[in-house]
Amino acid sequence: MKKITIHTLVQLALLVAVEIVLSRFCSINAWNTKIGFNFLPTALAAILYGPFCAAIVAALGDFLGAVLFPIGPYFPGFTITAFLTGLLFGVFLRKDPSIFRICACVAVKELVLGLLLNTFWLSFLYKSPFFPLFLSRIFPQCVVLIVIEFLLLRVLVRTVRVHGRGLLT
Repeated sequence: MKKITIHTLVQLALLVAVEIVLSRFCSINAWNTKIGFNFLPTALAAILYGPFCAAIVAALGDFLGAVLFPIGPYFPGFTITAFLTGLLFGVFLRKDPSIFRICACVAVKELVLGLLLNTFWLSFLYKSPFFPLFLSRIFPQCVVLIVIEFLLLRVLVRTVRVHGRGLLT
């Protein structure tokens, strides 16, 4: 693992702050659906710094956002999902983020982490039956976000390729 400098820590802290703002103030939230752009800072951390840093950005962003600006009750399951999302982005986007890898990343994130795992957390948290909740989250949550995330991640990857590490400086 590379040595983390103060400069890197500041950049990661800025990404955590941006993740909190995008998640809490620039997203559509209902009790069972959340559509937003808070995946972008995590993806940028994954591309620039790898899976571990991206996982920390995502988990800290979720935890601090839930504590500072609660939308509902804090539940650690969503922080686990955020951490896994950062790891996933790091594995798929860190090296050679091709169109296939972006597609695979978005599919796994939305279908496994978003649809299955977060639906399980919601079902557990609100004591709601899993299958009806699962069905209600397929279209607005999954289908819409798969398209949005693929397009925006493609743009982000191209931008990072052009500007490199100088993107945050």
